[in-house]
Amino acid sequence: MRLSPKGLELIKAHEGLRLRAYQDVVGVWTVGYGNTGTAKPGMTITNERADELLRHDVEQFESAVNNLVHVPLNQNQFDALISFAFNLGRAALYRSTLLRKLNAGDYTGAAAEFGRWVNAGGKPWPGLIRRRKEERELFETPVEMDAPNDWYSEVDKHL
Repeated sequence: MRLSPKGLELIKAHEGLRLRAYQDVVGVWTVGYGNTGTAKPGMTITNERADELLRHDVEQFESAVNNLVHVPLNQNQFDALISFAFNLGRAALYRSTLLRKLNAGDYTGAAAEFGRWVNAGGKPWPGLIRRRKEERELFETPVEMDAPNDWYSEVDKHL
């Protein structure tokens, strides 16, 4: 599966765009739409570079979710998991009770786990509370009919 335009917009809305590198609330250097792999102090990038970094990062998380999840997902569930993993990292998803419950077929129990991941720097963070709420709502939203799996052409239009 691939991230849909709706999923991409969710990530962009919560990550925000920063063209100058900054330290996030836990001190991690970040640039663009939440990219931590290339950011360093004093770094500046263009909008185009931010889109390239986001596209690369999304591909990594698509691969991770596709490899880690062993039960069927609809597009909304997949998008919610990509946003979750994008924010927390592949290792957090891999170790999570959310993934364990999901792979056991407990979709309701997995959805309830989103709300446990709201801390930054050891305390609940309002932005993470909102993000997890939106991810859970998206995860629990049924899809009438899954769209074709050619999302990249649509996603590229939004980058």
